[in-house]
Amino acid sequence: MPFDFNSIFKGKQKRSDAAGDSSGKKDGPIAPKQMRTILIGVVLLFLVVTLVSRSWFSVGEEEQAVVTMFGQVQDVKSAGLYFKIPFLQNAQLVDTTTKGMPIGYMSGNAGERDGAGATGTHEALMITSDFNFVDIDFYIEYRVSDPVAYLYNSDEPEEILRNIAQATIRSTVVNYSVDDVITTAKSQIQSEVMEKIIQELEEMNIGLQVANVSIQDAEPPTDAVIEAFKAVETAKQGADTAVNNAKRYQSERVPAAEAEADRIIQAAEAEKAARIAEAEGQVERFNRMYAEYAKYPLITRQRLFYEAIEEVLPGAKVIITDGGTQTMLPLESFTEAGTAEEETQDAAKEKEQNAEEDGE
Repeated sequence: MPFDFNSIFKGKQKRSDAAGDSSGKKDGPIAPKQMRTILIGVVLLFLVVTLVSRSWFSVGEEEQAVVTMFGQVQDVKSAGLYFKIPFLQNAQLVDTTTKGMPIGYMSGNAGERDGAGATGTHEALMITSDFNFVDIDFYIEYRVSDPVAYLYNSDEPEEILRNIAQATIRSTVVNYSVDDVITTAKSQIQSEVMEKIIQELEEMNIGLQVANVSIQDAEPPTDAVIEAFKAVETAKQGADTAVNNAKRYQSERVPAAEAEADRIIQAAEAEKAARIAEAEGQVERFNRMYAEYAKYPLITRQRLFYEAIEEVLPGAKVIITDGGTQTMLPLESFTEAGTAEEETQDAAKEKEQNAEEDGE
């Protein structure tokens, strides 16, 4: 086959013309090679940004992060900035702030009752030990205590907590009468419900912890019963007022009565002491008189007789006669008789005073 130099020359000339034309055009379309380079750069930049963003994670003040690798829990992180292996490690943030759960009513914000309320919902209606119905609303404050158990031990831990709370509340309220539930037993019911919920949560280990249980409201389910309970409460308040008034009167009267009793007792004791002292004086006087009587019986008997006459007849004038004399000698004037009588009375009084002094 003969070699054709003309065809070779023509081919080289066409390639040189094509190269000159392409270099001379500045606004032509981008070449596929350049487009590929740009796409590769964008993809590399995206990968770098993704790797950098996935290599760090931050945990807030009231959060905890559970770090896992291939589905296995590696660590639990508190507040701060941490590094992780991108695409291999994963960090799940868990909010550990205290939250509220209303039972028996709907709330927009934590602890705030809606205008509609829910005293007619099935959660609020309960039966008491005396077979009465009562609408009672609870508010439960809880928080996440174990992030790992919260994430992996149950699917819906809040719903489990709600069911536990409802069952515990009903099993507690049924042990009290309707009067106690509405009036005096609220604090006791709250403490019992909280203890039972805490025990149930420890057994189920769902990562939640109850901080507080409070009764928001408790009232009968109908208006007529509400009015009756209001009347009962008014009567109880009246009874308490009467009891308080009686106790106040008692506190005022009892001390006065006790003081009067003490005064009477002291007067009786004084009278007793005086009587005993007087009796002891009379005994001493009698003993002395008996001693004199033992020495001179006749003279002592006469003396006693005369003293008795003076005491019985202090104003009488004693005349001693032999029985045969008809003239009473000596004759005295009425003035002298009166004076003698006064002297006799004064002597009798003096003897009485002397006797009393001897007795004392």
